[in-house]
Parts: sequence; C-alpha cells; structure tokens
Amino acid sequence: MRASAGIRALTICIMVLALIYFLFPIYWVLISSTKTPGEMVSSSGLWFAVPLDQLGDSIARNYQELLNQTRGYFWQWVGNSVLYSTVAATIGTITSVMAGYATAKFRFRGKGVAIGIVMAALLMPAALMTIPQYAIFQSVGLDNTMASMIIPCCVSPFGFFLGRVYAETSVPTELLEAARIDGASESRIFFTIVLRILAPALVTIFLFMFVATWNNFLLPLMMISSDSLKPITLGLYGMVSLATFNERGVLMMGALFGVIPLILIFVFLQRYWQAGLAAGSVKQ
Repeated sequence: MRASAGIRALTICIMVLALIYFLFPIYWVLISSTKTPGEMVSSSGLWFAVPLDQLGDSIARNYQELLNQTRGYFWQWVGNSVLYSTVAATIGTITSVMAGYATAKFRFRGKGVAIGIVMAALLMPAALMTIPQYAIFQSVGLDNTMASMIIPCCVSPFGFFLGRVYAETSVPTELLEAARIDGASESRIFFTIVLRILAPALVTIFLFMFVATWNNFLLPLMMISSDSLKPITLGLYGMVSLATFNERGVLMMGALFGVIPLILIFVFLQRYWQAGLAAGSVKQ
C-alpha cells in the first residue's frame, strides 16, 4: 500500500522539523564557540561575529583560551572520558549479555527472585546509589582512582533487561540443543554461537552504557578530586564554576569538542545499532 501524497508531504515536514530541532543546538554551539564574551551579546546568535576570512583567528583565540582555562588538562579529560566509557561499556555489555542469556535460557533455583531483584533495581535512581558507593570505595581506599569511575558503571540493570529480551527472542533453543548434542561446551556455545547472534544487541547495549558513563556527572563529582583523573563533564564544570570565568564562547568550544567522540561512535556503529533496536521486536 502506498501512502497518499498528503500523508507523504506531512511526514516529510515532520521529519524536517525534527531534523532542525536536533541539529539546531549543535549549529548554535558551533557558531558560539568562535565568539568572545563581548561578541556573544553584541552579535546575532545565528551567525559568526567576524567575517569568514577572520574566522580562523577567532577559533585559534578561543582554543588557546580553552587550554589556558583548563590548565592544559582539556584533552586529558576527553581521553579520560573515552577510557572510562569504553572500558565500563565493554565490561558491562559482556556481563549484561551473559546474565541475560543465563536467565533466558537456563533453569536454576532462585531464578525468579534474581530477575525480580534486578528489575526492581531499574526503579532506583542512579543518584541514590552514589553516596553508598562513595562510602564503600573510600573504605577500601579506591576513591579518587580510575576504578572508582569504571566499576560502578559496569553494572547496568537496564543492560541486563535488554540482554535477556534479546536472548529470549533471537537465540533459538533448538540451535543450542543441537550444539550440545554435537558435544560443544556451554562456554563454547556462548562465545562462538550466542555472541554472534546477539552482535546487534551487543552494540545497542554498548552504546547505551557508553553514553550513560560519558554523561555521568554526580559519580565523578563524588569520587574524583584529582585534575588528572577528571572526565570532561566534571572538568568543564570546574572551569565554569570559577568566579572569574566569563568566556562562554570557550565553554561552547569545550562542549563541542567534548561531544565529538559521541557523534563519531554513533556514526560508525549506526548500522549495527539500528539492527539491534529491531532485533527483539519479532519473536522467532
């Protein structure tokens, strides 16, 4: 069935409006990142404050000011965010899929209770756990370390939920039984068969956990005190919180550079992510 011309036109209009809605903030940040404090209030917010042939000087000025305001730590903060997010998302994705697969395809005592506890954890705000986590890490001497940022972010009840849904709907029980009849061990079945089937789901869970770790602010605020260990979110917050700070264009440049890794990872993994979103929608 083909939609009518009116429906197609309405759909295109809605999509264009949605595209503008999502891209306009990035455009505004890009424009603002080239301006001085005076130009932020005296020029149009929709275009550059200087001619295009002078744009390079404005960008260089704000970039140098960004490095000065962050005392040279800016790119180290970006690298820390990449490290924390990548390691936490990788470990969390594997453990989430393992736990989801186990509860979806195996029978064991206490299975219903375990699933209920994890599902109940979905109702708890992450901020509620930050102070207890800080107390635990401080008691064992792991506060203000990379481990204090990575370990809490490796646990994701939402990742477990997605892993269980994908394993239930995408992994045929008959395939697992056939592999067992052929003599394959459970570990070999999981790593050579199940992980390949759940590859799109792995990417979906990885992206959710990567973004959640990258955007996490309260946890590093509680755990991290050393400038060299801060993620980009906490680093920029510290820069803005200075009483003498008024370089809003510099802040916009820092925010723009800080979001580029997220944009790149979504672009490169977009195909697998889209497939993963639909992987659990059809029961086989």
